[in-house]
Amino acid sequence: MSNWSATQLEALPTRYRANLVNGIIGFKPALLVGTADGQGHSNLAVFSNVFHIGASPPVLGLIIRPCPEGTERHTLDNILATGVFTLNHITEPMIPAAHQTSARYARNQSEFGATALTEEWFAEFPAPAVQESAVKLGLSLIEHQVLAVNKTHLLVAGVQWLRCPDSGIRDDGSVNLVDLNSQTVCGLDSYHGAKEGRRFAYAKTDRTALAIR
Repeated sequence: MSNWSATQLEALPTRYRANLVNGIIGFKPALLVGTADGQGHSNLAVFSNVFHIGASPPVLGLIIRPCPEGTERHTLDNILATGVFTLNHITEPMIPAAHQTSARYARNQSEFGATALTEEWFAEFPAPAVQESAVKLGLSLIEHQVLAVNKTHLLVAGVQWLRCPDSGIRDDGSVNLVDLNSQTVCGLDSYHGAKEGRRFAYAKTDRTALAIR
C-alpha cells in the first residue's frame, strides 16, 4: 500500500503529484466555461473545479489555478472584465473537443473555432454558451478572492439563468445526469459517464437509511 506524508507528497515529481492529488478525491463535474472579452471575442475552457455553495439564492463556486510565470489565464481575465460566464455540461460525443479546449491557444484564437464547438448567445448576456451542451447555466460574478495558501483564484457567482431538457429533471427537482448523458472527470484527463445511482429519503435519526429507488 502506498503511504505518503505531506513532506513526501511535496517531494514527488510535479506531474506525478498533480495526477495523484487531482484524482484521489474521485469524480468531479466536467464542465465547459464559456467567456468573452470586452470586445466580444469568445473563449472556452474545460474545468472540473466547480462546486455548489448555496441554493437560496443559487450560488456556485469556481476555482482557477494561479498562472505560471509567463502564461495567461484567458478565462479568469474575461470573467473579471465582463463579470459573467457560462457553465455547459459535456456529453459523451463532446469529450474530445471539450478536452482539446485545455490546450494553450493564443488569446486571439477562440477554442470554439479550434474545436468545432458552436457558440450560442442569449439576449443581453455577454458570454457564449455551447450549443451542443444539453445543460447550460449563465452566471454573474459576486465575489473574487485570491487564496493565501497558493494564490489560487476563487470565484463566487450567482446563477442568472438555467436551461435543461425537461427529461433531465425529476418531479422533485433532482437532476438525472444519466438521461442527460452528462460526463464526469477523474484527475486531469479521464472522462466517465454516469450510471444509474441509488437514491435515499432524507436521513432521520429515528430510522435507518430508506431507499426510494
